[in-house]
Amino acid sequence: MPSIFSASKATGLDINQFIELSPIPILRVAQDGEIIEANGAFRQLMQGTVPEDRSVQLIEFVDKEDRPRLTDALARLWANEAIPPLSLTLRLTNGEILNAFTYMTLMHLEGHPPVAMLHLFDQTEQKNLEMRFAHSQKMQAIGQLAGGVAHDFNNLLTAMIGFCDLLLMRHPAGDPSFADIMQIKQNANRAANLVRQLLAFSRRQTLQPKTIDLTDVLAELSNLIRRLIGENIQMKMVHGRDLGMVKADQGQLEQVIINLAVNARDAMKDGGTLTIKTSNVIIQSLDDLPDELLAPEDETIAPGKYVLVEIDDTGTGIKPEILKNIFEPFFSTKEVGSGTGLGLSTCYGIVKQSGGYIYVRSQIGVGTSFCLYLKHFEPELKAVTIEPSEEKTAADLTGAATILLVEDETPVRIFAARALRNKGYEVLEADSGESALEVFRDYTDHIDIIISDVVMPGINGPKMVNQLYADFAERMKDIQVVFISGYAEDAFVDSFGEERQFNFLPKPFTLKQLAGKVKDVLDAARD
Repeated sequence: MPSIFSASKATGLDINQFIELSPIPILRVAQDGEIIEANGAFRQLMQGTVPEDRSVQLIEFVDKEDRPRLTDALARLWANEAIPPLSLTLRLTNGEILNAFTYMTLMHLEGHPPVAMLHLFDQTEQKNLEMRFAHSQKMQAIGQLAGGVAHDFNNLLTAMIGFCDLLLMRHPAGDPSFADIMQIKQNANRAANLVRQLLAFSRRQTLQPKTIDLTDVLAELSNLIRRLIGENIQMKMVHGRDLGMVKADQGQLEQVIINLAVNARDAMKDGGTLTIKTSNVIIQSLDDLPDELLAPEDETIAPGKYVLVEIDDTGTGIKPEILKNIFEPFFSTKEVGSGTGLGLSTCYGIVKQSGGYIYVRSQIGVGTSFCLYLKHFEPELKAVTIEPSEEKTAADLTGAATILLVEDETPVRIFAARALRNKGYEVLEADSGESALEVFRDYTDHIDIIISDVVMPGINGPKMVNQLYADFAERMKDIQVVFISGYAEDAFVDSFGEERQFNFLPKPFTLKQLAGKVKDVLDAARD
């Protein structure tokens, strides 16, 4: 029986033809590094950039950083050492980068000098996937860190702002200490704005979504944007016909548009045109998106109906090498001290938390476009809503009611209790969910409002309130609930239940906001 290795004789094929027809890129390399032969698969991998009219050194195609490793590996190979697979970065003459996993063997043919046989396996796509996965994990880790830091800072800022308000009650305008206290409060409010950006990036802020018409929103914003961009920049607003409705937090969406408009202004220092355009679009596949659009983290847009908001400028454009980094937190091209680097990451976080997508395209010397794809709101879709926390502060913030205040942060609890007692309320204090259950059980008179932090060690706010509903259903019928938190996670709504009504007051809050929220809740309960 003939050996299978004699097939080349039976078919008339020689080893060169086998190498040429192999689907795996194969090279034969001489001891001086010259490529003796490259098969069709290698030429295809290199996209026809291998010169045909001159001798070629393998090192020409290898990235400079990888060349010492390749030279060392080939030297050891010629010394008859076994070489483990080598990962090489190849650079094409057109600038494209490839990653190849390379196996090396020394080939001895009778009557011929030995040659190095290299088999290359293209790992470019796998490497790109690994990089995107690592980037995604990094962004997720930064988001979790930012959310946690923001939550802790909001507790500190609530106490700082609150005690400033208490001091201002004793040191009104005209007092020598008034200006100093106001400086502390104003800087605390600046810190609170920075924390809000961190929460937006980490997608852990509490949105108050409602059905909005973008045409109306942009019409209201147009005068503000015109003042922000200055007189040397022309502004065009192009409204789409029969524009669909979207479900979003109007205030946060306005922040996104303003941030992008301000960035456009900064890119057009010598003047230009800012165009804001809206339209209805239907996305069935990625082919429906313009090719030049770049998404953060290479996200894939889901099929469906969208309202598209395009914000175009005729500015300097963004360099291609940094375009992929612009949505990362703390990345900024501005001078030190001119920005936090949170503007675009904030926009990204708000759009993502609203269920939308943000894309960018840019060309040096031509301009930049940001495209916001916001889901068309379908009335039949059920959406989780949170009781609006808009301030409807009455002139008289005093009242007579009993409040159970549950807050594990001692400074926040002390400030809130003092603020409410100053307005005439009776306040029962608890420093944990477990303590709140005991206080409620032991207090026999009527409680009007429960104000509770969301995130606490042990039993958190929602679980504590659910336990009260289970154990004291009759007493809880007329009790209003106000949750306070530095952020509200999805688990907040899930653990409390969508069917129950509740109010929300985000941290940091002022004395006036706290008293106003209590007054509004009591007034609404009486109506």
